[in-house]
Parts: sequence; structure tokens; C-alpha cells
Amino acid sequence: MARCTVERLLRELGLRGAVRGKTRRTTTPDATAARPADLVERDFSATRPNQLWVADLTYVASWSGFVYVALVVDAFSRFIVGWQASRSLRTDLALDALEMAIWRRQAQLDGLVHHSDRGSQYLAIRYTERLADAGAVASVGSRGDSYDNALAETIIGLYKTELIRRRGPWRGIDQVEYATLEWVDWFNHRRLLEPIGSVPPAEFEAAFRPEEDPVPLKHPSLR
Repeated sequence: MARCTVERLLRELGLRGAVRGKTRRTTTPDATAARPADLVERDFSATRPNQLWVADLTYVASWSGFVYVALVVDAFSRFIVGWQASRSLRTDLALDALEMAIWRRQAQLDGLVHHSDRGSQYLAIRYTERLADAGAVASVGSRGDSYDNALAETIIGLYKTELIRRRGPWRGIDQVEYATLEWVDWFNHRRLLEPIGSVPPAEFEAAFRPEEDPVPLKHPSLR
């Protein structure tokens, strides 16, 4: 259907599509910290769950100040495996989201690649040590722009468009946290995603059969 036809039908029905706005940077690169290699190189394809996770942060303006939200997403299905909201951008925000992801999966994560941007939260010693304890390998974008972590940016964009901008203004962290909980549950179990066949992430994962992929693909550095 032509774009102009969609616009005309929306007007006739009194509907308006959600429009993405500009984003604000929430991670600050740490030039002094040792940076892991970029194991993804802008290829966010995965052949099974727990092969590649992507992580990012965003912000929500509220009457009581900014609320920061961290997400961890499984690249295979786009399932949001971990999230956390906080009034602070300190490492605990990203680390708590990671802890939720590890707890939710309850699986051996050896060989998992965890990819993020160059934000100081993700390069912190506590964060990288927790990844190592879980058997995961850290990967960080090497070129320093949004394409380095495009999949995480996409999910963040959907979160801001479908929830934050539609239901604001927000009073404070409690309201944002509860609404995020509801949205994540809806996104994982009921939102249809075109890249995975127009099914929800949970349904896509449920249909996965390990025998269909007897030799999981790994980055050469992990072999």
C-alpha cells in the first residue's frame, strides 16, 4: 500500500502514527579504560538464544528529574532479557539489568557475546568481571557511533516511541518503572516483530529447536 494511502486512511479514521524523536546520549566513553575488541562488527545476526546480547541505556524526563533505563536484549529473538530503572547513571544501573538477564536465562552462558557501546558503565571493572563469571565475553563497538550498537538502539527507539512519548508526562521513577515493567512484558510476549517473522519474541524463541543448529556459530576469537 502506498505511503500516501496509509496517511489518508489514518486521517479519515482519526488515527496518528507514533513518530520517533531525537535521542539524548546517556553513556560517556571512557578513554582511559581498556576496551574489549569489537566481536560483532555491526553484524547482529544470531542463530540461537544466548549467542549474542546487546545492551544500552536511555533516559526519561520526569517531573522529579531524569530517570535512566538500561536494557539487555537477546539478538536472536529481540527478547528483552534484563532491564532496570534508576535515578543515577552509575554502574549499578547497567549491572542490575545484567543480573536480571543472567537470572532470567538460568542457563550456561559460555560463549555468549555481550555487546555494548563504549560507555563507562559497560567498561567498569565490576561489569566486565560479572560477565566473565557468567562465562560471557565482552564486545564493544570500535567506531564510536550509533551503528556500532544498532540493534540495541532500535529497541530503545521502540521503547521511547511506543511508551515514553505516548504516555508522558511522567511524575517520577515509580511511574516509569511500573510502566516499563508492563511494556517489557507486552513487548516480549505480544508485540509482533517483522524481523523475526511477525511474531512476538517469546513465541519465536519457543519455536527454536537446538537440533536445527547443531554447530552454533561463534566468533573466531571464541573458538
